Amino acid sequence: MEKFTLKEWHRKQAVENFNKTWDMIEKKDRTKKEDVEMIHTAHASRFHWGQIGEPLHFARGEWQLSRVYALLNMSESALFHGKHSLELCLENNITDFDLAFAYEALARAYLVKDDETSMEEYFALALQASQQIMKKEDKEYFISELNSIKLGSRT
Repeated sequence: MEKFTLKEWHRKQAVENFNKTWDMIEKKDRTKKEDVEMIHTAHASRFHWGQIGEPLHFARGEWQLSRVYALLNMSESALFHGKHSLELCLENNITDFDLAFAYEALARAYLVKDDETSMEEYFALALQASQQIMKKEDKEYFISELNSIKLGSRT
């Protein structure tokens, strides 16, 4: 049996749960049971990062929670976690990919809430923030995700 320090164990749990959540986000035909499991794995990842991570990890965890709740049409929870992701980015000078995705999370959450005015506002902020994404492939990926909002996609 592999031995871990407490910090290593929390990191392992955070990463495994984040990746499991991402796999479930991408799954096309989830059952209700899998939807609930996806919520739990996203919260588990964020919890474990909260034990040993840094603000960047917290912001990414909050973004993932927002994405999960948007996917499940739970706009209030999607907004709550999206706002928290953005606050963490702004308070900690987190920019690039993560700031753009924090704005994207709010645009997607407002799409779920059927608040087109706020969705458009955060979509524009996300697009503006995307100009600061340094890596070409990250920027292209981000733009493809952002454009899915205009197509009405909650995933």
